[in-house]
Amino acid sequence: MPGDDIYQQLRGYYLDEIAPGMTAGYDKRIEDADVQAFAGLSGDVNPLHLNPAFARATRFGRPVVHGMVTTSLWSTIVGTRLPGPGCAYMSQELKFLKPVFVGDTVVASMTVTELETERQIVHMEALAHVGETLVACGHARVWVPVRGA
Repeated sequence: MPGDDIYQQLRGYYLDEIAPGMTAGYDKRIEDADVQAFAGLSGDVNPLHLNPAFARATRFGRPVVHGMVTTSLWSTIVGTRLPGPGCAYMSQELKFLKPVFVGDTVVASMTVTELETERQIVHMEALAHVGETLVACGHARVWVPVRGA
């Protein structure tokens, strides 16, 4: 079939190659340009994220990075590392625990916790830290291709 070679070159893990306990991570320093780009893309122009004078008057004292910017790093892991190219993100439950600020480095990780082999679904624990502080956590469900299908 046309395109088979490119799939083999770019594919992530097949379902039979995944096991509970497997983990992958991605680190990113969040810059103001990231916040500005997300605001433009999403339309979320809440001044808590974009206006330093407004944010100074809040409990945070300065602009807070959009929570979805932080947790979007989980999508990077799922789509590029574990399970990787060819999978499909099905759902994400998440909790925002602490604020993230421009200049912080977010260390995101995903760990396989369970396999539903008959449905081709991988369950994953999602964590995001800034230093030792857990800033977000959650649970993802990801569809993963099987070999030969």
